[in-house]
Amino acid sequence: MGKLNITKCPIEGLYVIEPMVYGDTRGYFTETYNKSDMEKAGLHMTFVQDNESMSTKGVLRGLHFQKQHPQGKLVRVMEGRVFDVVVDLRRNSKTFGQWHGVELTEEKHRQFYISPGFAHGFLVLSDRAKFAYKCTEFYHPEEEGGVAWNDPDIGIVWPELTGEYNGTADGAGYKLSDGTPIKLSDKDTKWPGIKNSFVFDEY
Repeated sequence: MGKLNITKCPIEGLYVIEPMVYGDTRGYFTETYNKSDMEKAGLHMTFVQDNESMSTKGVLRGLHFQKQHPQGKLVRVMEGRVFDVVVDLRRNSKTFGQWHGVELTEEKHRQFYISPGFAHGFLVLSDRAKFAYKCTEFYHPEEEGGVAWNDPDIGIVWPELTGEYNGTADGAGYKLSDGTPIKLSDKDTKWPGIKNSFVFDEY
């Protein structure tokens, strides 16, 4: 038995990965990546870059992708709690335009692998969250694209979030259940809906 329990999600190309966690009174130990276990599950990716971010409650990042060098991502939360979301942008996929979300927390150590061809984002539900992810491609800022996080044609159900769509990705009026307003970068308020988005033809 491997040290990583890998489960396929309903949308092809997505996997939830749960590591074995060994704990005692001193703390815990876990393997967050094991090449052998990944290959046994049919995952033969090579990672070239590790990223880490810290975000405060109500921050929503996304939905992002790279156009010519799409990234596969293995994401996890080192501190806090987030709702992690992807949208299928593969034109020839039977699930094109559908979304899938996974709650990631520091307590459960669950990870989420996202194959190339998806837009990705997350919402921070804890006071702060430290988010880490491995990438199969280097970051190319000139290739960055995005999809509106609140596009009604996608219909993502963000937990604990209320607000009304006003025709744009602007977060005005959106709040978490405790009253925390949503926080977006300037660029994330301007992404188009999926009907006007870039899509991937090769996946």
